[in-house]
Amino acid sequence: MAAEPVTDRWIDALPQAVLLTQGGQVTRVNAAASRLWGLSQDRAQGRPVLEVVRRHTLETLLERGGELELEVSGRTLRCQATRDGSSGALIVEDVTDHRRREAELREATAVLSHEFRTPVAALRGVLEALEYDMPRDLSQNFVRQGLQETERLARLVEDLAVGFRPTRARTLPLSEAFARAERLLSAELTARRAAVTFGQDFLVRADPDKLLQVLLNLVENALKYGPAGQPLQVLTAERGTWIEVSVLDGGPPIADTESLFGAHTRGPSATGQGSGMGLYIVRSIVHGWGGQAWAERQGSQNAFCFTLPGVGGL
Repeated sequence: MAAEPVTDRWIDALPQAVLLTQGGQVTRVNAAASRLWGLSQDRAQGRPVLEVVRRHTLETLLERGGELELEVSGRTLRCQATRDGSSGALIVEDVTDHRRREAELREATAVLSHEFRTPVAALRGVLEALEYDMPRDLSQNFVRQGLQETERLARLVEDLAVGFRPTRARTLPLSEAFARAERLLSAELTARRAAVTFGQDFLVRADPDKLLQVLLNLVENALKYGPAGQPLQVLTAERGTWIEVSVLDGGPPIADTESLFGAHTRGPSATGQGSGMGLYIVRSIVHGWGGQAWAERQGSQNAFCFTLPGVGGL
């Protein structure tokens, strides 16, 4: 039995669908093209191009050469054709996921860039006020406002960087992340007359900064939408090789919790201005380390939960 030519092996290994023609007839399709058009190499060989691709658009593309994108059964296909005399080649690549990610990135960037305007305007006002002589306590108040807006800008920059920063995962105790979150939220907890308690400690494997970002987003949401002055709980539990973290608040029941994790989506009780990106960012980070993020009703409380890899008990 003759060995399979090297050319056949590498062309069949390509993820793109490849169709070769001579004089308007198909001479070769690779494995991906066979799956795309539902024809084996033997059945496709020698047939007119239109009988195989079943689209006049692709037949014309092969005749003229060039590139186009097609929407076929909910998928986006990038099609490229080249000609050399009577010979032609058509390459088709499924770019659906790539286009979806591009759209999500554009959407997230537009929302976050819009959100930058508020703290920038506030900082401008603070700096303009500090140009004038005023009592020390008043100037200190403006400085505090400026620092708060600077922190807000820093958080927005962090949100914008999700998906671009390389992951710097390490093993750490959850208590380390809890302590950082509590320290950064201390002013907000004091202002809202609230306290937060944390559950059992576990060793986990995660990027500390991204884990902190998840916790800050969830606890801040609980502070905003839960009853003022009510204690917050951050519970932990072991789920096989995963650790589940739940942030609970006593807010009203949410009819559609899943929709809250979409880009620029806000809950029905949301007030004031906001990007609606917090939970979208939470889920993006958690999916990045292979975990899950969701919301559910637990008794009289809303629970916003996520999982992350555990590395054994403390």
